[in-house]
This record gives sequence, C-alpha cells and structure tokens, in this order.
Amino acid sequence: MGTSQSREGLDVSDSDYEEEDDESQEQREEDHSDVKTSSGVKSRASVDQLDEVDEKLKALKLKYQSSSAQTPNLKNAVKLYLHIGGNTPNAKWIISDKRTSYAFVKASSDNPDDDDDDEEEGSYGKGQSWWVLKVGSKVRARVSTEIQLKMFGDQRRVDFVSSGVWALKFPTDEAYRKFVTEFQNCLFENVYGLEASEENKIKIYGKEFIGWVKPEEADDSMWEDADDGFGKTPEPVTPVRRTEDLMEEFEEAANGGVQSLTLGALDNSFLVNDVGVQVYRNFNHGIHGKGVSVKFDGGRLQGSSSSGQSAAKKALLMRAETNMMLMSPMKEGKPHASSLNQLDLETGKVVTEWKFEKDGADITMRDITNDTKGSQLDPSESTFLGLDDNRLCQWDMRDRKGMVQTIAAANSPVLHWNQGHQFSRGTNFQCFATTGDGSIVVGSLDGKIRLYSKTSMRQAKTAFPGLGSPITHVDVTYDGKWVLGTTDTYLVLICTLFSDKDGKTKTGFTGRMGNKIPAPRLLKLTPLDSHLAGTNNKFHGGHFSWVTENGQQERHLVATVGKFSVIWDFQQVKNSAHECYRNQQGLKSCYCYKIVLKDESIVESRFMHDNFAASDSPQAPLVVATPMKVSSISLSGKRRAT
Repeated sequence: MGTSQSREGLDVSDSDYEEEDDESQEQREEDHSDVKTSSGVKSRASVDQLDEVDEKLKALKLKYQSSSAQTPNLKNAVKLYLHIGGNTPNAKWIISDKRTSYAFVKASSDNPDDDDDDEEEGSYGKGQSWWVLKVGSKVRARVSTEIQLKMFGDQRRVDFVSSGVWALKFPTDEAYRKFVTEFQNCLFENVYGLEASEENKIKIYGKEFIGWVKPEEADDSMWEDADDGFGKTPEPVTPVRRTEDLMEEFEEAANGGVQSLTLGALDNSFLVNDVGVQVYRNFNHGIHGKGVSVKFDGGRLQGSSSSGQSAAKKALLMRAETNMMLMSPMKEGKPHASSLNQLDLETGKVVTEWKFEKDGADITMRDITNDTKGSQLDPSESTFLGLDDNRLCQWDMRDRKGMVQTIAAANSPVLHWNQGHQFSRGTNFQCFATTGDGSIVVGSLDGKIRLYSKTSMRQAKTAFPGLGSPITHVDVTYDGKWVLGTTDTYLVLICTLFSDKDGKTKTGFTGRMGNKIPAPRLLKLTPLDSHLAGTNNKFHGGHFSWVTENGQQERHLVATVGKFSVIWDFQQVKNSAHECYRNQQGLKSCYCYKIVLKDESIVESRFMHDNFAASDSPQAPLVVATPMKVSSISLSGKRRAT
C-alpha cells in the first residue's frame, strides 16, 4: 500500500508573485533551465546561446524596455506556473511564463483551425461550438470538469490540468474573481448549450433549486442539522492527507481476472473472477481466502444452461447470504442481461436460471439490487429490484402457481414482475440503490438523481437536476438523509432533508422538498492527483461505509480512480466550516482525503459491514480488490505499535 503525498502547494507569499526585474527573472529561468518538460522550458545550451546574442545586441546600445513597458495594456494578464516532478521528492512549481494573458475563445467543429481535437467534435457534432481556455501559447484546453479547476481565493490563484498541471496567479482579487466567473459561465454554456444567464440557469435547474443556481445563497442549515451523532470533526492544522492512520493488515492473491467484489455482513465475502466465485472469511481486520470456489464452465457457471454470455459481472447476496444472484451481460462491454443464475452458496451449485420477462416478451436488466440496504440478511427474502434504461421494477422468485421450478426444466423459469413501471422514454437510468426502509435512489445519464418512495415506482418524489455529467454509480445512507452520486470526474453529495409546511423534518423520499433545497457538495481530486491518476482513469463505485441498523452513522466515503482508492471523512465533508470550503466560488468542493495506492488498476473498494469494526478503530476495514489481489486496510485514529 502507498499513499500520495500532497505536492500542490506553491507555499510562497504574495510578494513572491510580484513582478520581478529582468535580472532576477533571468536568474530564475537559468536555475530551471535543465528541467525538460512538455511546456517548452529552454535547455541550458539554448539559454547560453540566447545570452550571447543578448550581449551582442546590448553592445550595439539598442534601447531596451522592460517586459511590462513593452506590454503596458496586456489584457487579462496572469503569471503561469508549471508543476514538474510529479509526486517525487523533487516535485516543485516553476515559472513557465512570467507575464502572459488568458482568453476564453470559441472553437467550432466547422473550423478545423480552431481546434483539432476529434473527440471534441464528436461530442458536440458538426456545426456546434464550445469554449476553450487559452493561456499564451502554452495552454489550450476545452472548458470542462475534466481540467479539474481548483480555486485558491486567498492566493488569487487557480490550478488545473491540461497535459500537465498548471497554476495561474492573478494580479488582483478583481482579476481573480473575473476569471472564475468567466470560467463557470463558459462551463455552463459548454454543458447545456445555453448562455449562462440567471434565467437559463433557472430553466435548467428549476426554481426549487436556487442553491444550484446561486450556491452563495443556498441554505446550509440542513447540513448542520444533520451533522449529529458523533459531533464535529476536529479541523487539522493543515488539510493534507495523513498516512499514519492507514494500516494495511494483509494482501493476498485473488487468482486473477477479478470482476467484482461482494462483501457479506455475516461470515463470508466473495470475489467474482473469470473462472468462478472465490469465498473469503470475514474478520475484524479484513477478509481471508478460504480456498473454496465455485467454478465457471466455458464463461458460465457449471450447471447453467446459458450460452453465449460473458462471465458474470454483477453479484447479489440474498436469503441470509446463503444464495447469490449472478448476472452476466449478453454482450461484452454492455451491462444489459436477459437472465441471471441463482447460486446456492451452501452446495456450490446453480439451482435456477431465471429469465427477465414482461407481458410475455423477453426484456433486459442493466442492474439489480436488494429491496432494502439490509434485506440480504433476511432468510426468507424472495424479491429483489431491477433497473433498465427506462424500467424500474421488483422481481419475485416465488412461482405464482406455487410450484418450485428447477434448472432441469426445458425452459428457464420466468421471474414474476411484481411491481414497477416502464417509462415511455428518456429516463436513461444508469444505476440505483436502496435505503434501510426500501426507498430507491436512481442515477441517470443526464446527471439527474431521482428519489422514489418505497410505495411507488411510478413517479419520483424528488428529482435533483444534473450538473452536466452522467451518474455512473449511486449510493445512499441507511437513513436516506444523504445520497452519493459518482461521475467520471467528481462525486456529488446531496442532503435530502427538508422541513415541510408544518415544520417537520423529512427526506426527499417521502415528500416534495419545496424551494429551500440545500446545495450539493462536490468531492474532487486535486489537479495534481487527477493528473497522476491518468488521463483515461475515471471515478467509479462511490460508496458510503456500510451500516444496516437505525442509530448507526456512516463515517467515511470511498471511491476508486485508476490505481487510487480515495477516502473522505464524512463528518469533515458535512462541516460547513471546513477549511476546504473557504475562499471558494460556486458549489463547495472538498479536497481533503486519503489515498490508498496500488500497483494496478483497482476494480472496487468497499468498507466491510460495521459489525467488523475493531475495538481500537471505529471504522470497519476497507477491502480493495484489483484484478490480481485483494487487500484489507484498517483505519484508526493513531498508529499501531509494530
């Protein structure tokens, strides 16, 4: 295990950003001239040649002017820094351009000279345009969440990613605020195709979501009201990630090809890989392999009648964790499945293959989950929930005629569509999760997050507007007060609490939330960590820690990106006085986290059930699965003796 050390701080005073004279600037450039980077920093040899030419020109007694005199009216003047050295001890910021300027310009797919990024043209289509940030001749980046812009209002500085990690330093507070406002307006227009006027923002978000439109006017009182149970998290002196409270207990091989991690709250947990299901024993310090597995046969479970399907990607525990439902996509790279296998974990055999069918027609499912957050512990459980692009339903494994069907039957038995709704079009559901009482949260391709009560799947009680990025995974706390949505570039944390007309506090699962809906908070990587994670790595699988009893409270949040497992302290994220939120414009973003670094891309990271919290650590261990290994990591408030 490793952790990423924070190297993003410039750690200089304002005076260090003041314009330098020519002599000091020449000396600084010479000091860094031996550093070769993509920004075009000159080599020492080229600097020597330029110095020689410079001396000859001076000998001709030509009149020299300072750089500031040469460009007295430089519009949008900034100082540009480049971060070099990655995450090594030699990492540092260097001045890439002492005096340059930025501009937001329109690029069009009709004009290849504007931008030659085929991906951008494919995203927007022929004839459309988008805003691009240009900084001098060194930076050109489409305005999007992918550049991971981070604000430092107290330093009049922003950091971002564009084939490297850059920082802009502004001469005045006014110039800084002007840039941030322009950036946010361009981002809105790039996402929604509308000018960033207040009228258009209300059109996109709705009048009820004034906190989305004007975060500075959002009512944060609900965040504070919900911040009970354990009290406030003490603020660290410096908001950096610490390593002394991340202790890896053990790591073991996982026989390769791991597809998913399924944790149990009782005796066992499971890894689904290319060849079968491996069984692990649950302990207070993590999970250990038992050397027991159920093998697949030619890409499917032994005993299954399925053919032509890929290996199982989704596993769901049921019936007091004695049964597992395994869903295999029909096509590689696509999540949709037409059936699933019911595996009896006590015998290691597939007892039934179930088909998805509605009104006599075969249908598909994108995802399945338990009826409630703890129903996998119910020995009599016979129903579960299903989700497809435009369907939300409950499946019942009990045959309506009272007959027990087995896999030996000529045709696979059909699951009974118990309740649900098939929406006409346009919902583009992607993922879902359930609360402790069976309420349902659904994330969509357009970024919307919908809340359904446990009594109706036909109409959402609350629909939170999207922020422009598809929701790829969603989780919810046991009590339904908090929802966590995962996007490729950030996590969005939503408080569902509101006060009804009688002053009673409710959640958005049980009633319409009115016009005082708290603004969401974003959980992001710093630009440096985002760059280190890799350009093709995306957030996936954001989860709360796991509780299944009223009165218990989730303590952490975890998500995966590339080789990183990223952990946030839940109480710290909820604290409105948290240091991360100072000097920010727009939605509050939290950058205080711990990173677990692995040597290969991580498949999934999950906290074990709260039952397995050790006596010296209030948090149950974190289990991290890569394609080849599984690790168990404990979080504690202090370093253990070695």
